[in-house]
Amino acid sequence: MENRSVGVIAIIVKNRTSSAKVVNDVLAPFGDMVVGRMGLPYHERDLNIITLIVDASNDRIGALTGKLGQIPGVTVKSTLVKMQEAGDEA
Repeated sequence: MENRSVGVIAIIVKNRTSSAKVVNDVLAPFGDMVVGRMGLPYHERDLNIITLIVDASNDRIGALTGKLGQIPGVTVKSTLVKMQEAGDEA
């Protein structure tokens, strides 16, 4: 049985023109683990901020954040909580 986590991934895009398509191309294959997504432009600082609520294995979340972190001009941070499967002891 795989260990699953629920968490938040924060993605800060410094150059929307050159990075937005690459970020979306990386996110697309992981769409099934995204529970919610919000993106906001921060015009005063010339940034775009995306937050994702995710539910997946730690390995899969790590794969996503690792790929995002390799994109120039993109910063990624995540926070996760491990979830118990139904029927597991506390």
